[in-house]
Amino acid sequence: MKSYDAVVIGGGPAGMAAALYLARAGVNFLAVEKLSHGGQMLLTDELENFPGFPDGIKGYELADRMDRHVKHYKFDHVYDEVLQIIPGEEFHEVVIANGDHIKTQVVIITSGVTFRKLKVPNEEKLLGRGVSYCALCDGHFYRDKVVAVIGGGNSALEESIYLSRLVKKLYLVHRRDEFRADRVYQDKCLANPVIEPVLNSVVSKIVGDTEVSGVELKNMATGEYSVLDVDGVFIFVGFDAVCSFFPKELALDKYGFIKTTCEMESSIPGIYAAGDIRSKKCRQVVTAVGDGATAATAAYAYLEHK
Repeated sequence: MKSYDAVVIGGGPAGMAAALYLARAGVNFLAVEKLSHGGQMLLTDELENFPGFPDGIKGYELADRMDRHVKHYKFDHVYDEVLQIIPGEEFHEVVIANGDHIKTQVVIITSGVTFRKLKVPNEEKLLGRGVSYCALCDGHFYRDKVVAVIGGGNSALEESIYLSRLVKKLYLVHRRDEFRADRVYQDKCLANPVIEPVLNSVVSKIVGDTEVSGVELKNMATGEYSVLDVDGVFIFVGFDAVCSFFPKELALDKYGFIKTTCEMESSIPGIYAAGDIRSKKCRQVVTAVGDGATAATAAYAYLEHK
């Protein structure tokens, strides 16, 4: 069994910040990332609210800059999935899909989130055939076409602004009578001639046989059903925690996110959480970076006192 002082799970902004601070402190640690560095940043066209970039910065560019910074330091890295964390008194065990069992005193969980699904008929069936959760990934397929974006928060409106540069018409569907997004995004969407808000409406079904041809909507005020003819549906209705490997002893909120102290300590000594996987209200790149730095600093202090 391999042994490390710490294991960082996840390679988004929180994971990279944690890795940077652990590396600078001289901690012997392993970073485990299922896919590639960057996390949700890779699905963001442009970040306009990360300090130091008044003109904005592409999500992939910021991810690459962070990765280059972290890799100034030497540490072990595995690109694979974590299957299980087994808590212990003196050490914890991290089980990786490649068969490795890692013995460690500290675990920093930065596994992030995945896009929440609507769970309506044809959503799974038409995934990749008109249904998408990533405008940056799939938007170019809908150039000069008609699409619907589902959601009313920052992500939905940000992605609508991006898509409006490509598509002919965009219906922005939200279940309430006003959007929840920051005012700056609302103002941009409401002033955009390509974007038509459809409020007080929920998706009851995605229409199509082999590909999307429309969305069936239910008006929450009248109860009436109608169909919008669209070529694609982009869904941004929130996030679910990436939590399949969590130990049952870990305290979570009702949505499956990890409860922590302000020092990112979980309910299990030696296990920390940072970034979007934490139970909190603000999920932004800038807060994830702060969480990662805080978790690594607290973890280093924990190791020093063991």
